[in-house]
Amino acid sequence: MARRRNVKRKQADETLVDIIEVRDQAQGFVDQYQNYLFGALTVLVLLIGSYLAYQNFYQKPRQEAATEQMFQAQVQFERDSFALALTNPGSGYSGFLDIIDSYKGTKAANLANYYAGVSYLHLGQYAAALDYLNDFKPAGEVSPIMKWGSFGDCFSELNELDKAMKYYKKAASSSENSMLTPYYLKKIGMLHEHNGDLAEAKKVYESIKDQYPDSPDGQDIDKYITRVDSGS
Repeated sequence: MARRRNVKRKQADETLVDIIEVRDQAQGFVDQYQNYLFGALTVLVLLIGSYLAYQNFYQKPRQEAATEQMFQAQVQFERDSFALALTNPGSGYSGFLDIIDSYKGTKAANLANYYAGVSYLHLGQYAAALDYLNDFKPAGEVSPIMKWGSFGDCFSELNELDKAMKYYKKAASSSENSMLTPYYLKKIGMLHEHNGDLAEAKKVYESIKDQYPDSPDGQDIDKYITRVDSGS
C-alpha cells in the first residue's frame, strides 16, 4: 500500500512539473516574442478599423447613391423598356450599365448585374446576358433561383437544351420557394416533353401538383399531366 502511495505521489509531482514547465514555456514565448505579438495585434486592430471606416464612410454613401440612381432604371425595367433601363432611363438617372461601372463593390452594382443580364436576355443578346448574369453574386434564398433560372432561359433561347435543363434543375434545387421553384420545375417538365421523355415529364408535373398546388403553376398543372398522359 505504501508503495502505491509513493507511485501516485511521484506521478502527481511529475504532472505538476509538466504543468509548471508548460506555463514557463508559454510565458517565455510571450516574453521573447511580445514585440512581434503586439505588432501583429496592432496591425489587426488597424485592419478592422480601416475596414469599418471604409464601409461607413466610403461604401455606405456610395451604396445609398447607387440605390437612388438605379430607381429610374428599375422603373423602365418594370415597363419592359429594357434598352432604356440599360443606358438611358431618363430624368438624369443612370442606367444599369453606368451603375455597374460607377459603383463597383456596392450591393446596388451587384444587383444591376442581374438586371442587365435579364435586360439583355429580353433583347435577344444572349452572350451579353450570360456575362452580366455570371457577374451577379446571389445571396439569400431567392436570388440564386433567379440567377440560375435566367441562365437556363439564355441557353434555352440558344437551343442548347442540355445546358438549359442543367440550369433549370440548379434553379429548382437552389432553395425552396413556393412561387419560383414550381415555375422552374415546370420548365424542366416541358424540356422532358420536348425530348420525348413523357414519363419523366409526368413525374415532374405531378411533383408540382403534390408539393405546390396553390402556386400559379400548380393550379393549372393538370392540363400538362393530361397532355403527357394522352401522348404516352
